[in-house]
Amino acid sequence: MMKRGAALPIALICVGSVWLLKSTALLPNTSTLLALLLFAAGVLLFALDGFNKSTLVTSPMLAYAGASVYAIDQLGLRATHFVALGMVLMGVLLLAARSDRVPERSEPPRRLPPSED
Repeated sequence: MMKRGAALPIALICVGSVWLLKSTALLPNTSTLLALLLFAAGVLLFALDGFNKSTLVTSPMLAYAGASVYAIDQLGLRATHFVALGMVLMGVLLLAARSDRVPERSEPPRRLPPSED
C-alpha cells in the first residue's frame, strides 16, 4: 500500500491548534504574533546559515522589523521613525557586508536526482 503525503494531517494539526489557541484567548493578537515571527525568523536564519554577507543584512533587519512592529502596535510609537531608522540601519549593514572580512555565503551542496537503476 502506498503511503500518502503528510501535508494534510500536518495542516489540520496546525490550523486546529491555532484555532484552539485563538478561541481560548491564549494566542497573542496578530501584530504581536507577526512581531514574534519576524524576530524569530531573523534569529533562526542567523543560527542556521551562520555569519556571512547575506545574514549580516537579513537577520538583523528581520529582527528589527519584528521589534518595530511590536513597538508600533504596543507602545503606540510612530511608524515613520522606525522606517527612517530602518533605512539607516540597512545602509550601515549593507556597507559592512562589503568588507572582505565578512565571508561569502556558502552554497548548500547540490543534491543529485535519485538514479533510476
